[in-house]
Amino acid sequence: MHNPSTSPRRVVITGLGAVTPCGNTAAETWAALIAGRSGIGRITRFDATGCTAQIAGEVRNYDPARLLPVPLRPRGAAGEPLCQALTAKDIKKFGRFTHLGCGAAIEAYADSGLDAHRATLPPERLGVVLGVGLGGLPEMEAMHDTWKAGGFRKISPFFIIQIAPNLLAGQVSLALDFRGANMSVASACATSGHALGEAAAAIVRDEADVMLAGGAESTITPLAIGAFAQMRALSTRNDDPEKASRPYDKDRDGFVLSEGSVVFLLEEREHARRRGARIYGELRGYGASADAYHLSSLAPGAEGSARSMRSALNRAGLAPAEIDYVSAHATSTPGGDGEEAAAIAGVFAGSISGLNVSGVKSMTGHLLGAAGAMGAFAAVLAVHHGIIPPTINLDNVDPACGDFGLNLTPNTAVRRPVRAALANSFGFGGTNASLVVARG
Repeated sequence: MHNPSTSPRRVVITGLGAVTPCGNTAAETWAALIAGRSGIGRITRFDATGCTAQIAGEVRNYDPARLLPVPLRPRGAAGEPLCQALTAKDIKKFGRFTHLGCGAAIEAYADSGLDAHRATLPPERLGVVLGVGLGGLPEMEAMHDTWKAGGFRKISPFFIIQIAPNLLAGQVSLALDFRGANMSVASACATSGHALGEAAAAIVRDEADVMLAGGAESTITPLAIGAFAQMRALSTRNDDPEKASRPYDKDRDGFVLSEGSVVFLLEEREHARRRGARIYGELRGYGASADAYHLSSLAPGAEGSARSMRSALNRAGLAPAEIDYVSAHATSTPGGDGEEAAAIAGVFAGSISGLNVSGVKSMTGHLLGAAGAMGAFAAVLAVHHGIIPPTINLDNVDPACGDFGLNLTPNTAVRRPVRAALANSFGFGGTNASLVVARG
């Protein structure tokens, strides 16, 4: 994150990792996004009969114990090689959000090429900020059933390790020997947006040279699906799952709950340049705000969201006209999409004609604690590759979203140069995060 008025330290993205409903790696996920391919399907984790919502974005066929393509040596040549994200013993010890998060984090680390330089890097200058919105809900539900059936002696000694949100960050730091700042953020669906912004701020403050940052979530459970369904927040398009998540469309009827993890390796720019790292882009700005309006609805016109966008632009030192793409929060809920569209139109009022907006939740569903990083992932790779992912299932634009004149990038990816992009994530409690990424 670059604040030209106060600091010469700038933050670039040199590694990406993703385990999502659209793919088990960053490359697979990106290929699905630009192809407009949905990862939504019928729920297989439990019998959802009787629930109004029976669809979700599940991560499929992912083995957290699979061997890495190339063993890593985060403790140098003399240390034991890291050959798997998690061992079979680890899998029993940790919750599913940690399984997914460790896979994404280690992929981001490997992708960065940092491992080849570990002998020269003090581990105290390497940190981790990985957020989780709800934590180990599947494990809580399962252990409650175990206790009810068998009593206290049946409670696993690993239960607390399975559910504690910060254990993901802790395990990643342990596996990769990152001894700097180590923490977890929990701010609902803005969680990983805040994690990225706060991690970048640590680099700008010269507290670290490298940070792994992002989020993870795995809450496809009877209680979570049932609770969101009772709130009437979820789509009930059970007979056509791939069409269910449809931001901005007049027939949208709610979001689709998903699971997954997206992690970035952030690095101080000169640190990255000295080692010849590939740079995906620069994290130029970060804005955070509160609506102070309602616990589960955006403020009218998404006023707080607009402030977070303006703050991110200001910190980036960029004018709205210099942004070519907004990766919107766009959950596919009847109210939220229109409010966010109004906020985007207000912030970019003088430059709408040159702006693309899209909602990748149309393909991934809503990753809750990992949603902010998922949106930022789309923004970073749009800048890097010059391809903007589409909003799929946008067949009939709701006038409440479309009357602002925004190009919502319907159904087909757009190839165009992207100088800079902004990514939004908003959460229950009226919390907002916006990130600006630009060419590195």
